Amino acid sequence: MRRRAHRPVRRSPASPGPGRSRGPLPSRHRFRIAVPLVLLAFLVSVLLVEAYTTRGFAGDQAGRGGGPAAGVPREVAEGGPIVDTTRDHLRTHRTPDRTVVLTFDDGPDPTWTPRIRAVLDHYGTPGTFFVTGQQVARHPGVLRELIRSGHEIGVHTFSHRDLTTQSASEVDRELALTQLALAGAGGINSSLMRMPYSATPAALDGPAWSVARHLGDQGYLLAFIDQDTNDWRRPGARAIVEAATPSTPGRGAVVLLHDAGGDRSQTVEALKTLIPRLRAQGYRFTTFADALGTDRLTGPVDTAELWRGRVFVAAVTVSRTAVSVAGVLLLVVGSLVLARCVLLLVLARHHARRARRSRTDRGRPVTRPVSVVVPAYNERVCIAKTLRSLAAGDHPVEIIVVDDGSDDGTADVAESLAIEGVTVVRRPNGGKSAALDTGILRASNDLVVMLDADTVFAPSTVHRLVQPFADPRVGAVAGNAKVGNRRRLLGRWQHIEYVMGFNLDRRAYDLLRCLPTIPGAVGAFRATALRDAGMMSGDTLAEDTDITMALHRAGWEVRYAEDALAWTEAPASLRELWRQRYRWSYGTMQAAWKHRHALFERGHAGHFGRIGLPLLAVFQIFTPLLAPLIDILTVYGLVFGNRLGTMLAWTGVLAVQAVCAVYAFHLDGERLRPLWALPLQQVVYRQLMYLVLVQACLTAINGYRLPWQRLKRSGDVMLPPQPSTREL
Repeated sequence: MRRRAHRPVRRSPASPGPGRSRGPLPSRHRFRIAVPLVLLAFLVSVLLVEAYTTRGFAGDQAGRGGGPAAGVPREVAEGGPIVDTTRDHLRTHRTPDRTVVLTFDDGPDPTWTPRIRAVLDHYGTPGTFFVTGQQVARHPGVLRELIRSGHEIGVHTFSHRDLTTQSASEVDRELALTQLALAGAGGINSSLMRMPYSATPAALDGPAWSVARHLGDQGYLLAFIDQDTNDWRRPGARAIVEAATPSTPGRGAVVLLHDAGGDRSQTVEALKTLIPRLRAQGYRFTTFADALGTDRLTGPVDTAELWRGRVFVAAVTVSRTAVSVAGVLLLVVGSLVLARCVLLLVLARHHARRARRSRTDRGRPVTRPVSVVVPAYNERVCIAKTLRSLAAGDHPVEIIVVDDGSDDGTADVAESLAIEGVTVVRRPNGGKSAALDTGILRASNDLVVMLDADTVFAPSTVHRLVQPFADPRVGAVAGNAKVGNRRRLLGRWQHIEYVMGFNLDRRAYDLLRCLPTIPGAVGAFRATALRDAGMMSGDTLAEDTDITMALHRAGWEVRYAEDALAWTEAPASLRELWRQRYRWSYGTMQAAWKHRHALFERGHAGHFGRIGLPLLAVFQIFTPLLAPLIDILTVYGLVFGNRLGTMLAWTGVLAVQAVCAVYAFHLDGERLRPLWALPLQQVVYRQLMYLVLVQACLTAINGYRLPWQRLKRSGDVMLPPQPSTREL
């Protein structure tokens, strides 16, 4: 919980002040909105490209079984493995006697294709590689090496889909994308085609023949096989050699092998035996183009197609790199989220034990009077309830209300209550930090409690808040801020966040002696410590975080009193919540940057700088910035990946969050009933917080200083009828 927004201090246009925007606000505002949208669009685009270009496919071994050859012409079913249905032709061809065409499907593969090419090149043997567009786009260099070595390239579709299950337009898209990949990677196109899951012409059924005719209409020459080595089964190099040898001695054959889709080491070894053996038997090795007596079945593309292909391959490369980086970042952020949860649970448990012991061993209580400073700007709706709660406390206090130029009669309402010990100070508008300094200077006591004008204290809050000052090293104490208007869903979400996030964090930071923020809703300070730290500052938008860090650097200890409860009014609309958290996030970044030199200081200041600041940067800035990857890649996994595994992983993250939430509620003595909203909070509320942090980071980069903005008040803060703390 941070401070409430104050009215802006009016400055002359000629004096922009520190951090004020030099350019017009509308363009800066557009920048902060446009950049997240562009980043989101980029990430979604690369995920879609990566999903389509890397969608897993089953090898030819997973092909469907052939049905009856109804509708397939006899001359095709009983003909050779080369089928020509172009230009209304219907011809089949066989390879000449003692001629073998070695074909390799499913590549190019970065591991096995180069090894197979090396064997072929060693023996001066040409091969025909039926490549998929996916693999070409992912490994363009491997394709270029095949082309340089003079090997023949054929089309095996883009994503290795069974074309008999696709519409004509989907078939055409598969072909067009494959040709685009070939153009971009190798500067070629190919009119040679092998359908996925095809075998011999005799295995053609009616649907496959229909697709074959359509491919012929598109100008493709279809390649089937004579010899299937079943090398995907990895039967051993010797068995592969036997299966590749023509069954009829002296007869030509088209041999099916694979250069991708798994471990192809046996295929590599088989080639080293097969090629010399067949040559010794009088066979020669050739390509489809040579077997048909044509110059070539591949050719160069024109300049326009070449550049379209290069753009496509570049997009695939960028997508692949981006997704790989996103995967690494996801692993990092997932580890950080889990580490944070474990760290918070362990430290919170230790903190609870220490707090229980300190309450038992606490010596003489602090009973001297306390000054309470309440800065107020246009708080007419809330101020009466706040002052009455302070007056009902069980600790002697003087109350100083600093009206910072209100125009709604806030000061009049405070004075009309006629509460004993309340002093109302009217001053021109100067901002919250100036109002607080005014109250501190008017305070009669060395201990000063600060709270926002929309906050309600329990009767014991002030007394419990000042007890840590029995230790003279303590310069400030943070109380336990709670959401007082939690009846609606947005209030419940913030209630969960306050208990689970803010207060669990404070327990951990307190144990580590590096608490970074005294919440504006409930905090106590030693006046001498404030003077040592330079008093309240308007350098940042988070004056509470700024002064807390300054106290650490001045050598003062900062403590957390979990039993000093205060109920504050949380934003009641998404718009108000956005404005509040936007300022909090930006102000925290400003304060951390302002006090960055603590990293290199000695003593308690260095302790805070080397522990508190890194924890703040990692868990409150870096991790939340990357956390959207969890949700984005969850959606990606549900659409394109393993749905069950994705859901289990997401549910696991939610379960860890739920464990933290339950324990946090237990420590704070809160009922568990509001936690039914936790899953929905993770889906909706968390996304809003991501966007807020992104925009705050862009604001910091852009150098614009946010103006003060007042949140709308409803005055419906309620003090729940519950014990203030739970003994553990």
